[in-house]
Amino acid sequence: MSRRRQTSPAEPATEVAATARGGEAGDTRQRLLATAFRLFWEQGYHATGIQTILREADVHAGSLYHFFAAKEALLEGVLEWLLTQLEPRVTGVAAATTKDPVERVFALLHGYRRQLEQSHCELGCPVGNLALEIRDDLPRARALIDRNFAQWHRTVQGWLEDAGDRLPKDLDRPALARMVLTIMEGGMMQARAAQSLQPFDDGVAQLRGYFDLLLAAARRPVASPASRPIRTPRKQRRSR
Repeated sequence: MSRRRQTSPAEPATEVAATARGGEAGDTRQRLLATAFRLFWEQGYHATGIQTILREADVHAGSLYHFFAAKEALLEGVLEWLLTQLEPRVTGVAAATTKDPVERVFALLHGYRRQLEQSHCELGCPVGNLALEIRDDLPRARALIDRNFAQWHRTVQGWLEDAGDRLPKDLDRPALARMVLTIMEGGMMQARAAQSLQPFDDGVAQLRGYFDLLLAAARRPVASPASRPIRTPRKQRRSR
């Protein structure tokens, strides 16, 4: 049986799992999804057997196969369910902490840091973990993983767009949102490998420095052509 951990409700993945276990504990399908989500996150998809899911969820095999034809269908159900949980339990929590759209980005990253801290760097991003594990023989699951990433990316891009002229006008905001996602996922992966928060903190610190440069660049006044000094060419020396 997997070891349970005491975690903070501000942590993205644990908040999602707690929601399913708490509000709809009597719903068998919801219980199966919450249990599978937790076990896939803690142990991995391939390492988690059906019997373990049944035991942890306290349901019979007939109940599982009533809702999900196979383990692959259960995985797809978990990924579809995560799409409904991202805004209310992850990005929405970060957005509620501040009205500043730039600071919302860092509030979101802080939630993932807390998750790493509370799990002693044992647990990464549940969707990121599955992206590394799921092979091409599960194309529906792969597509759902991509949809989860895309939804996360769209939310962060929206915050960057909300920042308006605080960021440079010609900034590629979709690409910057992709960079934020890359730093989060890469930082969590390296933190797990190193068993240390340092890789994650280093990545976020570099991102903060980059944002500071962008904010400073947007505040810098642009000289109009009329205000620029006119340079006259030097007089050529007369030849002897």
